[in-house]
Amino acid sequence: MNKTKIGVLLINLGTPDNPDTKAVRRYLREFLSDPRVIDLPWIVRKVLLHLFILPFRPRKSAAAYRAIWDKQKGSPLLFHSVALKEALQATLGASYQVEIGMRYGNPHINAGVDKLLQAKCQEIIALPLFPQYSSAASGSAIQALLKSYAVKWNMAALSIKDQFYKNDGYIAAKAEIIKPFLPQNEKSHVVFSYHSLPVRQIQKSSQECAKTCFENKPCSQIGTNNYFCYRAQCFETSRLIAQHLGLLENQYTVAFQSRLGRTVWIGPDIQSVLFELRQQKTENVVIACPSFVADCLETIEEIGMRAKEQWLALGGHEFTLVPCLNAHPLWVKALAKIITQSA
Repeated sequence: MNKTKIGVLLINLGTPDNPDTKAVRRYLREFLSDPRVIDLPWIVRKVLLHLFILPFRPRKSAAAYRAIWDKQKGSPLLFHSVALKEALQATLGASYQVEIGMRYGNPHINAGVDKLLQAKCQEIIALPLFPQYSSAASGSAIQALLKSYAVKWNMAALSIKDQFYKNDGYIAAKAEIIKPFLPQNEKSHVVFSYHSLPVRQIQKSSQECAKTCFENKPCSQIGTNNYFCYRAQCFETSRLIAQHLGLLENQYTVAFQSRLGRTVWIGPDIQSVLFELRQQKTENVVIACPSFVADCLETIEEIGMRAKEQWLALGGHEFTLVPCLNAHPLWVKALAKIITQSA
C-alpha cells in the first residue's frame, strides 16, 4: 500500500532573476503593484509606481543587488532558501516533499504548488517564512497561495502555519546564532532590526497600538486586542531572544529598517538608533535581524554595508552583523518540528 506523501511549501518574499535594471524593474513592478504592500487607492498606487518609483528606483536597487550577488550561486535569498529546502528534505525524509514558492519572482508560489500536486501529495503544509505577521508579507503570501489553490481540480488538504514569532525552536535557533557575537563590555550594545511598515498598516490591524507607534514607544505585551499587531510581535520576539541570551533591558534596542517613501513608518528607525547610541558613547554594536530568516538585500546590503558605513562615520568602532537563520541545523530542526506537529 502506498504511503501518504505530505507536501511542504516554504514561502518567502522573492528576488529578481538577476541584478540588472530590467530584471529588478520587473520584480519591483510585481512587488509594488500588490495592494497589500502599497495599501492605497489603486489610482494613487498606480501614479506612485509609474511616475515616482519605477522610473528611478530600479537602477539604484540593481546596483545594490549587484553588490551582494554571488557570481556562482546568484541571489543570496534564493540560494539560502534552496539550502534550507534541501536540509529540511533530508531531515523529514521520503514521506515528505519540500518545495520553495516565492511571492514575487521565481520560483513562484504557483510553481511550488504545482510540483507538490504533481508529486501526488495528499496533504500540503504551507509555511510563510515571515516570523511576525503583517498583511503586506504574510497576508499577501497566504492570499496568493489560496488564489493559486482555488483553481486546482484536485485539491489536497491544505494547512497554513504562520506567525512563529514566539515559537520556542525559532527563538532558540536565533539566540544560538547571536550568542557568539554578544558584546563583552558596557560600551557595546545589541540592536534587533526589523523590516518597517507604514503606521497606517498597523492601525488597520490594531487600533490599540496607534499612539504607541506614533510615539515610537515599546509595544505592550500581546493580547486579544493587538493579536495581529506586527510591531507588538517584533517587540515580543526581541524580549524572548533577549531573555534567552540573558540580556538586560538596557543592553538591547529594537529598531526598524527598509522604509520607502514619505509616509509615516513605524520606528524607531535604524539610523536614529545608531545615532543615539553614539551619543550615549556606545562603541560597538551587534545587529541581528529577526524578521528575516534568510540573508538578503535588506540584511547584507542595507545593514551590513550602509548601516555599517553610517556607524563608522559616526565614530563607532566595531560593527557586527549577525547572520540570519539560513539553513542552521537548529532552525531546520525547529521547522521540522512545526511541520511534523501539523501533519
